[in-house]
Amino acid sequence: MAQIIALKCNKIDNIAVIFSENAQKGNVVSVRDECGNSEELVLSDDIPYGHKVAIKQIDFERPIYKYGESIGVATKIITIGSHVHIHNLDSQRSRGDLLGKE
Repeated sequence: MAQIIALKCNKIDNIAVIFSENAQKGNVVSVRDECGNSEELVLSDDIPYGHKVAIKQIDFERPIYKYGESIGVATKIITIGSHVHIHNLDSQRSRGDLLGKE
């Protein structure tokens, strides 16, 4: 079986991007970072190529970081190895209703 690879691009990221086809629940993923380090985790979900996997637990309403930037907040607790996508992420970008709110 081919190795499943994911990339974490910044030290504060709590997700990584899957760069392998057929990443399925129960597969072991090699998560590589910008320094060449690698750690493994087990997928809790099937995750399509180019989608995000949680590499740390992300609590409800906590920021989700990709490439060192917040891309939204968790709409529920997201466990390690879970698919991170529109079913559990609320994008905060371009939200006019949040302007001026800190």
